[in-house]
Amino acid sequence: QVQLVESGGGSVQAGGSLTLSCAASGYIASSNCMAWFRQAPGKEREGVAAIFIHGGSTHYADSVKGRFTISQDNAKNTVYLQMNSLKSEDTAMYYCAADLRSRYGGGWWEGHLYNYWGQGTQVTVS
Repeated sequence: QVQLVESGGGSVQAGGSLTLSCAASGYIASSNCMAWFRQAPGKEREGVAAIFIHGGSTHYADSVKGRFTISQDNAKNTVYLQMNSLKSEDTAMYYCAADLRSRYGGGWWEGHLYNYWGQGTQVTVS
């Protein structure tokens, strides 16, 4: 009933661009926060970017700041991750997460604080 569905992954050359989409259905569409995480084989999951839905505040990992942009389309209940100047280090499975369990909205980078997750979409940069 409540779902997050990612799309837009694929293979690109270094320096190229991709835009990922996360479509939310059900109550999750009104979540306080939605975020993108990624995980490469043998590496820890890391928070990439987050957006607080009502206020529009955005946050980014240092590794992607200036290259990635997170945004929302309220009409379509969708969050996007626009990725530019892609590097081989960006290769990973990218996951959408929603509904941050945090008293003051902090800890967006902590994956265990989110209630809902999508199945992921693969991004490969060569």
